[in-house]
Amino acid sequence: MQFMATKVRKKCENSIIWKLININLFCISVDLCYLCMLKIRLMISVEGLCVEFSAKPLFTNASFVVNDRDRIALVGKNGAGKSTLLKILCGMQHPTSGVVSIPNDTSIGYLPQVMNLQDDTTVREEAQKAFSAVRAMKARIDQMNQQLAERTDYESDDYLALVERFTQEHERYLMMGADNYEAEIERTLVGLGFERTDLERPTSEFSGGWRMRIELAKILLQKPDVLLLDEPTNHLDIESIQWLEQFLAQSAKAVVLVSHDRAFINNVSNRTLEISCGHIIDYKVKYDEYVVLRKERREQQQRAYENQQKEIADMRQFIERFRYQATKAVQVQQKIKQLEKIVPIEIDEVDNSAMHLKFPPCLRSGDYPVICEDVRKAYGEHTVFSQVNLTIKRGEKVAFVGKNGEGKSTLVKCIMGEIPFEGNLKIGHNIQIGYFAQNQAQLLDESLTVFQTIDNVAKGDVRLRIKNILGAFMFGGEASDKFVRVLSGGERSRLAMIRLLLEPVNLLILDEPTNHLDMASKDVLKEAIKAFDGTAIIVSHDREFLDGLVSKVYEFGGGRVREHLGGIYDFLQTKQISELNELGKEPNIPKVEISAEVPAKSVSYAERKDQQKKLRKAERAVEDSERKINDMERRLKELDELLMDPANASDMELVTAYTSIKRTLDEEVERWEKLSEELEQLT
Repeated sequence: MQFMATKVRKKCENSIIWKLININLFCISVDLCYLCMLKIRLMISVEGLCVEFSAKPLFTNASFVVNDRDRIALVGKNGAGKSTLLKILCGMQHPTSGVVSIPNDTSIGYLPQVMNLQDDTTVREEAQKAFSAVRAMKARIDQMNQQLAERTDYESDDYLALVERFTQEHERYLMMGADNYEAEIERTLVGLGFERTDLERPTSEFSGGWRMRIELAKILLQKPDVLLLDEPTNHLDIESIQWLEQFLAQSAKAVVLVSHDRAFINNVSNRTLEISCGHIIDYKVKYDEYVVLRKERREQQQRAYENQQKEIADMRQFIERFRYQATKAVQVQQKIKQLEKIVPIEIDEVDNSAMHLKFPPCLRSGDYPVICEDVRKAYGEHTVFSQVNLTIKRGEKVAFVGKNGEGKSTLVKCIMGEIPFEGNLKIGHNIQIGYFAQNQAQLLDESLTVFQTIDNVAKGDVRLRIKNILGAFMFGGEASDKFVRVLSGGERSRLAMIRLLLEPVNLLILDEPTNHLDMASKDVLKEAIKAFDGTAIIVSHDREFLDGLVSKVYEFGGGRVREHLGGIYDFLQTKQISELNELGKEPNIPKVEISAEVPAKSVSYAERKDQQKKLRKAERAVEDSERKINDMERRLKELDELLMDPANASDMELVTAYTSIKRTLDEEVERWEKLSEELEQLT
């Protein structure tokens, strides 16, 4: 085809036909460009952006645009300014200089890492706030409809104007598809992990992580032109992350996101903005391709830097050699001027994930560190799991996965001996357990600095690399001199993780270890666990972290624990094929048809009375459970406010009270769920 086109062109390129063809092609090209301009809508334009904190520039002269259908991954080391840039884009913070231009008709939805959450509504009512404009429109339509029904001045101009307003507003309402917003609310909340029975529960009954999911649902339901998401996966499980990936790929317009979940941003992004050395570099590729291009870019920078340093050294050598020779005075002055004009070449910041960290040598454990035989855990009538049979061999790295509330942390507590259970659970010979959970951070000595905390547990050559280790976990520079008492909850968790990495253990149990780590720190931790010669149990929803790390997956759901051999992506593939994402829901029980020969038994008056009695009893039990939950939630909120004060962060009485009430609350919530299910069956 290309050969024939070339022959035709050669024959008629000097003819009038060819000139006409060129003119037509030019017109078509202009039209296509115009259509492309119409199709690709500019959402945000950033020009010459500069942000300074204490006269120190965070980034300077940053310029880029956000277009419709862009899926931008915002990357850079901690402290580079990713969250700050998102706040500037949504108008919550102002830059030192530069311009951020956003068209008037462009709407922006922003999900921060931490936000103030409402707790005076149900889950459904809170999600309905995303449609406040739609509900206001519906109220106006209903009001106009009522006026039309009550008035009788059908021939007046005012009545006809009301009819016209009603028609326009109603048509606009129908075009928006606003009648379906309740279905959208349910679809979004269920996609983010809620059960339909959760929608009428007060938001105050849910943990902070679940309430953050409600806020994410509200933002997604508003369907803004630009979504700014700061760590949206921190409180999501694997199923919810996969749903969010599909939503962003199919339904969102433009997205700018910060995430430490490498698989998530790679699956979502088609463009990467990197903040490095105070500059913003735009890569028009998704995250995985950006990693390759960044490596090539840094190698080029390194070569250019070395050449520049050689050139500078040659100039300085020439100046020093001929500085005092009159015959070379002109050349010396030229070299000095050239030296002053040289702009130093900057090399992108080195990724700390290149650093290696190893666990200290540990004692050899028995062949089977953990054996479970028919282990069962129940709170009252509610069974968390039963018939758990598993064997973890020495040296194995296994993952506990499943939806929140299915018993992953509960089984870990059984292994740790923190809670009672039924069945046999054997801990192997010579086992030394290293356990990481959120409350571990409360046990740190507040009178020590970050450096001293790690120096006290480091042994041998590791002590020479403490600052490098702290830097890999976001405690570089002056941060290593901070006292523990001034650290936030996330910083304390990271510090507790470093301590655990340096202690000699042979069974490592990590419960959501990556929630407060960036990609570099996660890489360091992952490499250390892979090189660990002991056994590891990892409770996590981070697929990228688990990939290549674990060789066996235990799935928690429906009161059972199922073993899957292979890595995390083998498990996910199996799950999609066999529809295991439906686990945890009630199985479809086939209806039993009653034979025509045997008439169905009619319900007697006594049976109806007994049914009503059971119903009233179930309703009272649910109400009583709800009162207990509200009282405990109120007390936990009071304790949480006390523990937020750094002065009380290590008050063991408060910590013990909080832990005890939280455990009782979890048991009561599980009891409430069981009672609610029984009530639903009766109704």
